[in-house]
Amino acid sequence: MRSPYLLLDIDGVLIPFPDEHGSTPATHARHDVVPTGRSADTPVTVWLNSDHGRLLMEVIRTGLVTPVWCTSWRQDATTLIGPLLGLPMLPCVDLPRPQITTSHPNGYLWKRDHVDAWLGDAPAVWIDDDFTGLDHEWAVERTAKGTATLLIQPHPHLGLQPEHLTEVTRWVAQLRTARAA
Repeated sequence: MRSPYLLLDIDGVLIPFPDEHGSTPATHARHDVVPTGRSADTPVTVWLNSDHGRLLMEVIRTGLVTPVWCTSWRQDATTLIGPLLGLPMLPCVDLPRPQITTSHPNGYLWKRDHVDAWLGDAPAVWIDDDFTGLDHEWAVERTAKGTATLLIQPHPHLGLQPEHLTEVTRWVAQLRTARAA
């Protein structure tokens, strides 16, 4: 069986959005980064939890998934965010820079059509905070057609939690058991 892709978003997953009081989780530390196209005079402040790197590496080292960035950070995920978490260089889904005013221009996450084309018939677990009901329906339909797909949706103010990665490993193990039977 081909290892499922583990598609990783950043904003709302590894970088939680501040809550209504402007606070981020106490588990996260401040970092200033300079994304591609920005001046070093105007860095972007991000809040990251160093435990995420360790937890993700535990999943990656199992060899049960193939990790890939799936984020509007694009290649900056590999060069800026990954190193701060101690992650190796990971490939990235080549997402466009759409001119949209909402992340759900068609009622579902704008990335989905690009991800669907990129995945082809590959199984995947996708972690993103911004799915809609239509995205969850897409995952169910994709699975029903024989391509196992799991969506994990962290709360955008809390971000990735250990139980999300436990769900990833449990799902992949069950998938392998079902395929072996």
